[in-house]
Amino acid sequence: MSTAGKVIKCKAAVLWEPHKPFSIEDIEVAPPKAHEVRIKMVATGVCRSDDHVVSGSMVSPFPVIVGHEGAGIVESVGEGVTSVKPGDKVIPLFSPQCGKCRVCKHPESNFCTKNDLKKPQGTLLDGTSRFTCKEKPIHNFLGTSTFSQYTVVDEIAVAKIDDASPLEKVCLIGCGFTTGYGSAVKVAKVTPGSTCAVFGLGGVGLSVIIGCKTAGAARIIAVDINKDKFAKAKQLGATECINPQDYNKPIEEVLQEMTDGGVDFSFEVIGRLDTMNSALVSCHAACGVSVIVGVPPNAKTLPVNPMLLLLGRTWKGAIFGGFKSKDAVPKLVADFMAKKFPLEPLITHVLPFEKINEGFDLLRAGKSIRTVLTF
Repeated sequence: MSTAGKVIKCKAAVLWEPHKPFSIEDIEVAPPKAHEVRIKMVATGVCRSDDHVVSGSMVSPFPVIVGHEGAGIVESVGEGVTSVKPGDKVIPLFSPQCGKCRVCKHPESNFCTKNDLKKPQGTLLDGTSRFTCKEKPIHNFLGTSTFSQYTVVDEIAVAKIDDASPLEKVCLIGCGFTTGYGSAVKVAKVTPGSTCAVFGLGGVGLSVIIGCKTAGAARIIAVDINKDKFAKAKQLGATECINPQDYNKPIEEVLQEMTDGGVDFSFEVIGRLDTMNSALVSCHAACGVSVIVGVPPNAKTLPVNPMLLLLGRTWKGAIFGGFKSKDAVPKLVADFMAKKFPLEPLITHVLPFEKINEGFDLLRAGKSIRTVLTF
């Protein structure tokens, strides 16, 4: 029996307020309006950015259904939708691509002005949500809200992908992998034979390493205080692994000494102000490029001596690895299917969706790289 045009009752992980566990609730998901798509979720990753909402370091209206790294199958579409149809395998896009704004038309930029990241409203483009629970409206998260058996997204925030792709793996292309990989190959534009330093070896940091290796870097120095992550980093391409706690001097000085004055490319994939500064200073003063990948704490600023840039360093950042999402995601899935890069080593745990709090416990304890929740 078709569910198109009808309200769907299903389960979702609702975050009623910050600093509390997720609550598995019965919710109602309204049908998609014009230019919207309703998706039956199949798999979703547990990402640090979702945990930032729990901790309050990332602003979001409450109550909210978070989750933004998922994959699923189109259940129904609203009027005017042309890019996907029911039955298509898709990845929701937390960084949309309207194709019409100044940013979408810019050849090098990707942060579409229709995003809900800069000033989170917790709604779809029309200013409303499709979720209700206990007769209360529940907010969206970044226009995706993948921690629900069904979700509704705007058409500009969904990409059709290869029908043969394994959704429990390619869901990582919805955020973590693409953010890290693109930061190396597209934002930094890592060059063959270069030396790179990657600060933070979570799922995104390891994806940066995959990108650096793919781009042909000769040395990839992995930096983390958790030595348990070093074996996986080396498996994915790191040539050396160092722990800042093993030295009695700042890690940027260690890296400068190791690399004739500094690395060519550095990446901060933690979201801490002190490591952002260390990553910047660790790249060469005259020719280094440092990329901010980790999401910094809300409303924090970093004082910087302009001399750090005057001699020729470049400091930059980007959302979603600099990729234009609707264009890039299908191609990245195709590249994965063609075995151009691995995703399997990033997935350390697979849990049923109802065990979402266990997945976040693993993340916070540093025991997982990526936990994938399956519906």
